[in-house]
Amino acid sequence: MKDLTKEDYLNGQVLLIDKPLEWSSFQAVNKLKWAIRKKFSLKKFKIGHAGTLDPLATGLLIICTGKFTKKITEYQGQEKEYTGVFTLGGTTASYDLETEINETFATDHITPDLINTTTQQFIGDIEQAPPVFSALKQDGKRLYELAREGKTVVIPKRKVNVSAFDITAIDGLNVHFRITCSKGTYIRSIAHDFGKALNSGAHLTALRRTKIGDFNVDNAQDPLVFADILLGPENNR
Repeated sequence: MKDLTKEDYLNGQVLLIDKPLEWSSFQAVNKLKWAIRKKFSLKKFKIGHAGTLDPLATGLLIICTGKFTKKITEYQGQEKEYTGVFTLGGTTASYDLETEINETFATDHITPDLINTTTQQFIGDIEQAPPVFSALKQDGKRLYELAREGKTVVIPKRKVNVSAFDITAIDGLNVHFRITCSKGTYIRSIAHDFGKALNSGAHLTALRRTKIGDFNVDNAQDPLVFADILLGPENNR
């Protein structure tokens, strides 16, 4: 990456970034854009990401530069893999930790066997409603903007595909999972619906995107490290 030229970036590169916790996808793209423009004194430069990650999620972000920005739609459509944690016994309005727990439920009836068998309800083609706290638009406004204004939002369900749903560990009320799914799948919605299927509640407390198509987060780089390598730590300000 250090040896790439200005022409390389303009002609097109696919950059794999490991998005840090609490960074927006836009912030990650902006960090790379700033570093590349500074390195090569570029005024105009095309760059974009192929699939948003929430600030509370970490993991693989595909960033395309130059002419490769035309490939963004192609990469967005590829199957994705996530690992993370559902926490049972409580729900939140955002289905994750962005908002506080709004309702609690009994969990005494939940067993490891019940957790494992319930995953079968979520494999294959399923219908889910996106969270009201999401960036989807309705009447020209983001759903999370409407939700924060206290407005009632009715979101139609959409069909998505889950090709794999494995429980990798159970630690008290924390259920660790691995999910492989199609474009447009909200893992937060699966967490919420999974809690309902257990006759309890659940919300997402950790999420990491590990794969997009053949791209793996193991080959991805922290955006700050990218900038350090490209500019040198002394110039990364």
